[in-house]
Amino acid sequence: MIKREFGIFLIVGSLTVLVDFSTYRSLVWLGIAGIDIAKAIGFLTGTVFAYFANRFWTFGHKLHAPGSVWRFALLYGITLGTNVLINSLALKFFANVIVAFLLATGISAMLNFLGMKLFVFKSHITSEVL
Repeated sequence: MIKREFGIFLIVGSLTVLVDFSTYRSLVWLGIAGIDIAKAIGFLTGTVFAYFANRFWTFGHKLHAPGSVWRFALLYGITLGTNVLINSLALKFFANVIVAFLLATGISAMLNFLGMKLFVFKSHITSEVL
């Protein structure tokens, strides 16, 4: 099951980047927003897409789990900070932008997957008391 979820998670991540980039470029191309505002809107649009796609498709949560939005936001805040920190450290050690980017992205993606599986969309086992 975890292999299926991780595969779907990678697809959702790729689509999230596409949603972010498409929104960003469209807003700039159409002259609706400047570069910084368009990028922020693109990132937020991608984040909202990632939440719902992971909730419904990757982890199969059809019903809203109370607190999942706040857990998602907390997780993304933590992994954003981790991503930036790892990128910075990797640049100092390897002096290669591509290596730093891939290392930071890979580690934050793994943390996002584990965080969503174990914290944001964790399965709740319920038992009935007779």
